Amino acid sequence: MCERLALVIGASRGLGLVLADELAGRGWRVIATTRRNGGELQANAEASDGRLRIESLEMTSPEQLAALRERLAGHQLDLLFVNAAIDRGDLPIDAVPTEMFTEVMITNALSPLRVLEALRGLVAPGGTVAVMSSEQGSISRNTEGGYELYKASKAALNQLMRSYATRYADDGRTKLLIDPGHNQTRLGGPDAPLTPRESIPAVVDVLEAQAGAPGLRFLDRHGETVPW
Repeated sequence: MCERLALVIGASRGLGLVLADELAGRGWRVIATTRRNGGELQANAEASDGRLRIESLEMTSPEQLAALRERLAGHQLDLLFVNAAIDRGDLPIDAVPTEMFTEVMITNALSPLRVLEALRGLVAPGGTVAVMSSEQGSISRNTEGGYELYKASKAALNQLMRSYATRYADDGRTKLLIDPGHNQTRLGGPDAPLTPRESIPAVVDVLEAQAGAPGLRFLDRHGETVPW
């Protein structure tokens, strides 16, 4: 059996860092991107016996994305996973500066789809294209106040992923939006009920179980459907 190859976009910390490590620990070869060299990702790569390698990428830069595409020419990915996202706090939407709104929407909604469009040609037939979403992006579950901009960015991400899936409905690839639960990350905060080490193995279970199933699904870490 050929080794599976994954590309994880946004793996310097938090969920992405643990995702890259978990995949490598399960026998995948992993290419992980970061904006800054060093840190725990570098240490993991050095200890991985070649299973984990690092590429530099600022996801919001079309130029850097094109350069990454060139560097990865000839690779065939079994999994392309876009993890990167930001949060700028809990402001009511009328208090959000225009520049902040633009920054969050570009990072959380526009840039992940740019990544998919730029790199989809590297994904093997029957491979998986996945994006880290959130239950916060579920419109039907938005019944509690707070974090309006972040919620809107994840809802926009989900809608753009629906458009992507419609455009490439016949490409045979698995397409997933993943809700990993509320985790103790810089974005999720220290009081979240889960840690990445608790949630990410379940996320990888879902990725592996869904491999080869065409179409788009919005799933939580248990493999259950999250309502749009």
